Amino acid sequence: MNFELMEALRVIEREKGISFEILLGAIADSLVTAYKRMPNAAEEALVEIDAESGEIRVVAQDLDEDGNVVREWDDTPGDFGRIAAQTAKQVILQRIREAEREMKYEEYAGREGDIVTGIIQQSDHRYTLLDLGKVEALLPQAEQVPYERYEHGARLKAYIVEVRRTSKGPQIVVSRTHPGLILRLFQLEVPEIVEGVVEIKAIAREPGHRTKIAVAANDPNVDPVGACVGARGSRVRMVVNELRGEKVDIVPYSPDPAEFVMKALSPAKVKEVRIVPETGTAEVVVPDYQLSVAIGKEGQNARLAARLTGWRVDIKSESQLFEEEQNPVEEEWAAGEWITDEAGQMVWQPAEGGEAVSASDAGWGEVEGVVAAATTGAPDAEEKEAEEKIDENISGDIPEPPGLSVDTIEAPGTDAGEVGAEAPAAASVVAEAGEEGNG
Repeated sequence: MNFELMEALRVIEREKGISFEILLGAIADSLVTAYKRMPNAAEEALVEIDAESGEIRVVAQDLDEDGNVVREWDDTPGDFGRIAAQTAKQVILQRIREAEREMKYEEYAGREGDIVTGIIQQSDHRYTLLDLGKVEALLPQAEQVPYERYEHGARLKAYIVEVRRTSKGPQIVVSRTHPGLILRLFQLEVPEIVEGVVEIKAIAREPGHRTKIAVAANDPNVDPVGACVGARGSRVRMVVNELRGEKVDIVPYSPDPAEFVMKALSPAKVKEVRIVPETGTAEVVVPDYQLSVAIGKEGQNARLAARLTGWRVDIKSESQLFEEEQNPVEEEWAAGEWITDEAGQMVWQPAEGGEAVSASDAGWGEVEGVVAAATTGAPDAEEKEAEEKIDENISGDIPEPPGLSVDTIEAPGTDAGEVGAEAPAAASVVAEAGEEGNG
């Protein structure tokens, strides 16, 4: 029986790919546990299995206080063969399941970032399951393309984003929205990319709508855009079909930022690109009739160009640029606060730091400790004189206009003769209106 057991282990090794030594070790560990459950069993024991004959022997041990072996003897039970057979069956089945799960995990653990083809098995509002053959892949809703339908039994290519180790086996998470899917699809269709002759420098994608890729050639004799497009568009058409109609724009990469931005805004025709490195902005000037094309539907073309190039794209038409140059906007003050310096003078301290600016240097005037805009300016002589007269009239008696007696005017809600301080002012207003014939 032991010989037949060894032959069975050899068969399992060949068919399942599980090491013979691993199986023997697992059986030996299980037999030790089974032996200790028997009556009069020694506290310490080990099981020895002869790999050639299949002979099984239990060696009991006595240990001293330091854990050293003092005495050993053969304590193999008489019916241990039956126990060994039952234990071996359970251990082998368990080890086979564990080994298969580990082999599946190892097979896909190193394939993160790769593309796989599966058959759609189940689809609902939470996730879609893809049958990859030995394992199933999970396509979560967050990784699905909006408005893309996944029909049962259809073949689908997906991008592996994560491989998780679980107690039930590996869980493979795939994506249909990842930009890496575009790279892998072009690698399948364009041999020049695999060989390194053509390189994809950048990818910007809005899943289900449009994708832009920037390509460059390491060989001056190779056209990178033409290599990706293929004869009569055959190569890019295969990618578009796999993406279920998603539009793909292929633009040549350029180390010059201005030229790269200009190409990235294709199919719009750009007149000029001004790069502002301090703000990371690319100011783009286009003809008036190309403005809508450059911006794209709901800003999609400009948005993808910004992601592709890494620059903040500011698009203006020629008429807008001309109007701005003719009517320049006055420079606004940056954020900051007014503070008093050591000399007791009011100065403007920018929030971003730097040297403080005095009110006079900044073109601001100071009135009674309150900073006012320079556009208000200091009051001239005529304005001062008018203000003095108004103050005198308010503090003194108001001359009685002709044809109207101040004593006859009543404040609302009061009797005649109880007019408060506000009555003379009201009389003045009414008198002016009366002189114009409206009173």
